[in-house]
Amino acid sequence: MQIHFIIHEAYEGSGAFLSWANEHGYAVTCTRVYLQENLPEDIQAIDLLIVLGGPQCPATTQEECHYFSAEKEISFIRRCVEVDKAVMGVCLGAQLIGEALGAKFEQSPHKEIGYFPIELTESGRKHPNFSHFNAIETVGHWHNDMPGLTPTSYVLATSAGCPRQIIEYSPLVYGFQCHLEFTAESITELIAVSADEFETTDHHNYIQNPEGLMANSSLSMNALLFEFMDKLMVSYAKNSVDRMV
Repeated sequence: MQIHFIIHEAYEGSGAFLSWANEHGYAVTCTRVYLQENLPEDIQAIDLLIVLGGPQCPATTQEECHYFSAEKEISFIRRCVEVDKAVMGVCLGAQLIGEALGAKFEQSPHKEIGYFPIELTESGRKHPNFSHFNAIETVGHWHNDMPGLTPTSYVLATSAGCPRQIIEYSPLVYGFQCHLEFTAESITELIAVSADEFETTDHHNYIQNPEGLMANSSLSMNALLFEFMDKLMVSYAKNSVDRMV
């Protein structure tokens, strides 16, 4: 399997996704947007596209962030979806997937930074790719916005702070507003560049202080992510075989 990452910032990298890919011996490539690297020309060489988070949003212009082109990424994601590649988006990545499918992102009711519970919806509890999840799981968060919904998408998990935490756009395309890929190292990097995010914690119900963030273990949610990714790749392999028949 060939995994391709779109990485928007050096401090918001692949996290636990890379450990999962390495454990399976998958080939890994990446586009480091912050270094103005180009997106791949050969989509057929990709089996799974993982679009990571970042401080941008789909409405961010190149005047605001010269190295980020939402239009180019949205077009690239759409092309991957159209040729039945597996596509996984986290945070900004989830919002860009929604945009690629015609669903406008929106501001979340609450800003969330920290480890807070998500709850599976009825669709999520019935979904085989989430059968290993408990009805309520504590996972990582770091966002202001949330992905849009298409007429055929399903919300699989919500939280008290955000009604769209996990979305299935198709059996091969998912958006996670939450961050199951966080590790102790990645949280440390985010905290180091985000001091201003914690200046108003007293006025927000869903922002933990840095000490609270660092006190949480990511191992349980990483394990949840790994099993979900395994199931996603089984679906992708089956779909690839079915297309050849």
